[in-house]
Amino acid sequence: MTEVTLGAERLTLEDVVDVARHRRGISLSSRALETMAPSAQWVSSLTQAMREGRPVDAVYSVNTGFGSLAGKQAFEDVEDTKELSRRLIISNACGTGDPLPEDTVRAAMVIRAASLTRGYSGVRPELPQLLVDMLERDVFPVIPRYGSLGASGDLIQLAHLALVMTRPAGEDREQDSGEVFRGGGRASGVQAMAEAGLERIVLGAKEGLAATNGTSFSCAHTVLALADAETVLKTAQITAAVSIEAMKGFGDAFIPQIHEARGHRGQIAVAARLCELLADSELVDGDAETDPVRNPPQDAYSLRCTPQVLGPVQEALEFVRGIVETEINAATDNPLIITELPRSLKAVSGGNFHAQYLAVASDLLAMTVSEIGNIAERRIFRLTDSSLNRGLPDYLVDSEKVGMDCGYMLPQYLAAALVSECKTLAHPDSVDSIPSSANQEDHVSMANNAGLHAVAVVRNVRDVVAIELLMACQALELRMRQEGVDRSMISSASRAVLDLVRSTPMVTGETIPFLTRDVVLKPLLDAAVELVSSGAVQAAVDAREAAATTRP
Repeated sequence: MTEVTLGAERLTLEDVVDVARHRRGISLSSRALETMAPSAQWVSSLTQAMREGRPVDAVYSVNTGFGSLAGKQAFEDVEDTKELSRRLIISNACGTGDPLPEDTVRAAMVIRAASLTRGYSGVRPELPQLLVDMLERDVFPVIPRYGSLGASGDLIQLAHLALVMTRPAGEDREQDSGEVFRGGGRASGVQAMAEAGLERIVLGAKEGLAATNGTSFSCAHTVLALADAETVLKTAQITAAVSIEAMKGFGDAFIPQIHEARGHRGQIAVAARLCELLADSELVDGDAETDPVRNPPQDAYSLRCTPQVLGPVQEALEFVRGIVETEINAATDNPLIITELPRSLKAVSGGNFHAQYLAVASDLLAMTVSEIGNIAERRIFRLTDSSLNRGLPDYLVDSEKVGMDCGYMLPQYLAAALVSECKTLAHPDSVDSIPSSANQEDHVSMANNAGLHAVAVVRNVRDVVAIELLMACQALELRMRQEGVDRSMISSASRAVLDLVRSTPMVTGETIPFLTRDVVLKPLLDAAVELVSSGAVQAAVDAREAAATTRP
């Protein structure tokens, strides 16, 4: 992959994910350095005036306190500007909870660096350059999960990052340098940065707030949750199709004219995808050109309403992507230094640190992705019940002695538990606000909490889809064995999925088996989860479809 060059072009979701998860290279462009220069020079002119003893107006975060302390005093000593930045970092580093995963931290570092290179933050290039260098040399700071209100930025998480990056002008106490994951353990920021060959920097005027004031971690949660949700949604359409085929469903529900009559873009797209996936199946009854044999040609809602449920999810994720790709290219700290203003005071206090966009996006993502799990769990349940699955054995195991084996009984319990938790996690955080900073910050977004919950929802639903993947394959093979169905009679998409699943190794060294009796199911589930999260199911079907189109 070519490296991501900050400041050269707009970042995409894929750019951030590639750097965060796949170690794609990253650098600053010459254009970014040029863009940053005017605002940094304006701040430098203020500190130079202070150094020369000339009068300087109060400029928030340069020579004043923070939050409700903004109007209390203007510092006159230029050295106080450095001390102010350092004390902000020290005071804000008070998070709690388990450390955030590496991909989240790396994504936040990319987003923070990109924001600083927009040229409105009044910082030197050394600050985003150090973030880039840390990414390139795999410096992974320990960042606690909780503390951000999603307004005034993700102050606490970013302060823990800044502890590692920066040092005071005077005595540098190792215990105040943060922590970094290193070699299976943890090291101080002083030690880890030295081992990486990186020099921690002394912050100048305004740089303390610029380092901590932004939506970077809230945005990172949403970025990664969205990337995973898009993969889960594509895979869920495939597992739904395999389930429909295994239960000898009806094709009428996916005829294009039904969905065009309603007109929703997402619904039309999902129905078209299901038609593609089921097109060459001889188990599905009826299509646009062929009357169904069985009557009435109606399936339960969890089968026939798949386009109506997954369609709005697809459109919601497209909406969330628009918000995310705007935010990862945004200047989100405060004040912004807008040098093109005709007035003399170029520092402008606004509220770009307020993460309501991300809070709403994460809440919408969590709520809609929950529906992928809700409807998949209903198909999973239907697969286990011989009175509902059109003749397959109870719990999808054809035991020699009925009642001896539980088969896939308990994975449905697991799916139900995961879906139930999603209903709690999907409660919107964006409708909550608890004032802070002596009521100066009297409305906050809670975007960090929303992002954490969205990540958890997507993880749960990924696991539900993995359960359906296993059970739908088991059900389809049972159908083939019971009714003497040849492989050529099932859809090519299902053949690709079956081939993938049955060739996938588990931690035991064996491949995922067709069950003829009870086994420990955890290795099967773990392997299926990896197939879903990696996008391997979608890739296998895409490869089969590509081969079919190029075949003479």
